[in-house]
Amino acid sequence: MLIGVLAVQGGFEAHGGVLHGLGAEVREVRLPADLVGLDGLVIPGGESTTIAKGIAAAGLAEPIRDHLEGGGTLFGTCAGMIVCDDEHLGLIDASAERNSFGRQLQSFEADLEVEGIGDEAFRAVFIRAPWVKRCGPEVEVLASYEDHPVAIREGRVLACAFHPELTDDSRLHAFFMAMTTGAAARQEAEA
Repeated sequence: MLIGVLAVQGGFEAHGGVLHGLGAEVREVRLPADLVGLDGLVIPGGESTTIAKGIAAAGLAEPIRDHLEGGGTLFGTCAGMIVCDDEHLGLIDASAERNSFGRQLQSFEADLEVEGIGDEAFRAVFIRAPWVKRCGPEVEVLASYEDHPVAIREGRVLACAFHPELTDDSRLHAFFMAMTTGAAARQEAEA
């Protein structure tokens, strides 16, 4: 399995380490050519405006959409969730609100029940985190914090408001890899 991690800005190296530890081959994505042949793509946390500008400057917006339309999967975390929303790249029918839980000083950790990764709570690291302010009808809410959705899924897109790469718990990345395997199997069956 070949997973790309957008390496424009943000915590891309930590995601790569988790994915590699789970057995994926990892490629840093900086240019459209880096998307060729990927099974999945992670858009990491960082600063959403800077990431969006980096995507635009590198000409990555359409190739990222093409990756998804071609059967690939996508995982956006924190700022990556914002970049995926319907007010930015439009990859998921949801809108995220920046810094919803406060600025850097209000960063925190919380135990979440995340649907699809098992019964044990997931320790989520929220750093200047967004929350989901609107979800379309096809969007599944996988986890909420204080009644605000913080992990969602629509089809082949997974997004969360926190930083799963900053913990020793790799279940969310494993969930994404399972989504990717399932998407590839469905695409192969349809061919």
